[in-house]
Amino acid sequence: MTFGEQPAYLRVASDLRKKIVNGSLPPHTRLPSQARIREEYGVSDTVALEARKVLMAEGLVEGRSGSGTYVRERPVPRRIARSGYRPPAGASPFRQEQADGEVRGTWESSSEQERAGAAIAERLGIGAGDRVMRTRYVFREGGEAMMISTSWEPLAITGRTPVMLPEEGPLGGCGVVERMAAIDVVVDNVVEEVGARPGLAEELLTLGGVPGHVVIVVERTYFASGRAVETADVVVPADRYRLTYHLPVR
Repeated sequence: MTFGEQPAYLRVASDLRKKIVNGSLPPHTRLPSQARIREEYGVSDTVALEARKVLMAEGLVEGRSGSGTYVRERPVPRRIARSGYRPPAGASPFRQEQADGEVRGTWESSSEQERAGAAIAERLGIGAGDRVMRTRYVFREGGEAMMISTSWEPLAITGRTPVMLPEEGPLGGCGVVERMAAIDVVVDNVVEEVGARPGLAEELLTLGGVPGHVVIVVERTYFASGRAVETADVVVPADRYRLTYHLPVR
């Protein structure tokens, strides 16, 4: 192989990818068998297998037990808006994550106290082992899981207050800003770091992905006068959603 030349398995995968994208191999069509790929492209079984693995890792095809490998239907990504938009009083905070105001999202959650691990403690600016309230959410759109989130709040701030449990009490279900304001903590800044990685097994089980699928991860932290009051990991399937940021120009 000369410098700059693609390995054989990538050239085969590239050609099959083009056929999937241009519709020559439409959704739900069975991918050519390993033997067919070997014969058509004049490659070894190993090369044919590796090419199929590439397409599976890219989420273009999926294996069906006892049946073969098929082209996946490619969803049209929906937008999830990330902005400073404030919904009317009483509106679901989930609506802040939606680009379409007509979308009716639902969510389920559970909260429990735990001791902060080193990574979360660093994000919150507290000591490792300090107590936090961890809340896990699954957000759904039309009954389908589309986003999961885990948040942590220092109990040194919210403990023994009416907002200690994010989804219970007089302000249960309200956003972080409103809840913190109720205990005289004024949130004045939020930082979001966006990255991507392969989804964890439990994440993909919830979100309906397959091993190797990529997820978008937003690490979000709310601050009040420089002190972190909440941090969260928001996880979204990269093949189904796009994050759209609306930022004010000052």
